[in-house]
Amino acid sequence: MNNQTILLVEDDKEISEMLQSYLTAENFQVICAYDGQEACRKFDRIPVQLVLLDLMIPKISGIEVMQYIRKTSYVPIMILSAKDSEGDKTLGLGLGADDYITKPFSLVEVLARIKANLRRTTQYDAASSQAPAILTVGELTMNLSDYTVSKGGKPLELTAKEFEILRLFLQNPKKVYTKEQIYSLVWKDAYFDDENAVNVHISRLRNKLEADSRNPRYVQTVWGIGYKLGDAL
Repeated sequence: MNNQTILLVEDDKEISEMLQSYLTAENFQVICAYDGQEACRKFDRIPVQLVLLDLMIPKISGIEVMQYIRKTSYVPIMILSAKDSEGDKTLGLGLGADDYITKPFSLVEVLARIKANLRRTTQYDAASSQAPAILTVGELTMNLSDYTVSKGGKPLELTAKEFEILRLFLQNPKKVYTKEQIYSLVWKDAYFDDENAVNVHISRLRNKLEADSRNPRYVQTVWGIGYKLGDAL
């Protein structure tokens, strides 16, 4: 019996009821919220394993809800949105979403992506339990137990994807990763020459890590190949 709980944030009652009914039949517990304020209250009160989040919701926007959640949690967040431009997707993923599904959507696809995100979380948790809890390189310290990163003792606020990219480099300091490998390992999805998603996250990660993002020491470019952890640390 599946005891995993999903927070569904959707102001369209018809869509919300359809998703709740379908996912409940698949043995998920579904907690519904119909505006941003209600979503934040329920997230604080009820332990959930995944969030399905519409962006266009009343009172507090979906983006603000996602930013609120990311202050304390790396729970998988899947965006549901009628906006399907590359800019909207890049913004949502860049701010901490793990997946982006455009409306109208297939219930079968939503279920498959929910299971994939939950499976990835389980695998990461299992890997973390076997790996050192603290990773330190130069002034950077990553705590895999509480998902925090600091530089010189000062905390850094990273999105879920930024955290996973940095963890990839810290756990494999000698390896050079292509953009395709980074995308496949962090997004756990097929790579279709979507360089923009990787480039955006690398750029934002550098802005947070580096004293001079134009001359990075921590995340270095290997021209013609990809990226790696800096050598001179």
